Amino acid sequence: MPRVIEYADDTACALEECHAALDSFGFDPREEESLLHAAHWLRRLGNNRDFLAEAMLAELKDPKGGEEDASAYGPQVIMLSPLGSEYFMRANFWPGHGDHVFRASGKSAFSYELPHDHNFDFLTVGYFGPGYASDYYEYDYDAVTGVVGEKAGLRFIERSTLDPGKLMLYRAHVDVHSQLPPESLSVSVNIMHAGGAQGWLDQYAFDVEQDRIARVISSGGSEVFLRVAVGLEHPDGLDLAENFAAHHVSDRMRLVALEAQAGILPPAERDALWRRAEGNGSRLVAGEATRRRRELATA
Repeated sequence: MPRVIEYADDTACALEECHAALDSFGFDPREEESLLHAAHWLRRLGNNRDFLAEAMLAELKDPKGGEEDASAYGPQVIMLSPLGSEYFMRANFWPGHGDHVFRASGKSAFSYELPHDHNFDFLTVGYFGPGYASDYYEYDYDAVTGVVGEKAGLRFIERSTLDPGKLMLYRAHVDVHSQLPPESLSVSVNIMHAGGAQGWLDQYAFDVEQDRIARVISSGGSEVFLRVAVGLEHPDGLDLAENFAAHHVSDRMRLVALEAQAGILPPAERDALWRRAEGNGSRLVAGEATRRRRELATA
């Protein structure tokens, strides 16, 4: 389960002060001193009961339409710092059962009851409202290949709530949680670690009842670009997909390249592609290729 960090401090700080402190010291959750420094400033920011309202009002009053940048991470999120460094900050809004937006959009729009891990570390504090509850699990990321349907080895830890003021570290590829809607609208504030390798590390959704990997939920712009280029059957795109499928250093990108190629082939040729992929040299690609061939055979 995420690490609860007990940090007693009644001092409040402004958002700008928090930014300055993190910019000067950095945020590397793998280093205890850096982690506790960031937790110290997140605690202080959480004690400021006005900063978030002020940030949202500033965006609403911005004649240049700055609110588009503030919500660039999604409609459930307001960005509190720019992207592009080793960390960024955001506030997440969690609608409750009785909120109109929850009734209109449903639980999936807010990733409720979606057991998942994260491919990054982040600090979070309960800022407003009663907080969402989570069923927490742990698993060994290095022990799985990443094939859909693979046994995950999940270990249930507990159900607990991100209470107001509770400060936690979610650990990349360790902590799995299935969030439940809070009793009423709640807000959490996060400091997210943005490591350079993050884009190449998978984030999974899980079937906890079957203890299996349900799907991969992380994808980057490069994957989308490649799929589109191949889908348009551009010669350079086809050549690049063939090259990536055979030689890319990322197993996941090899698989994406194969999926893109398979998407424009008739079933018989698709089976031949996946049969060749079983000898790709990657356990992930081989496992997925076998699964795809099995699906084709039963289709």
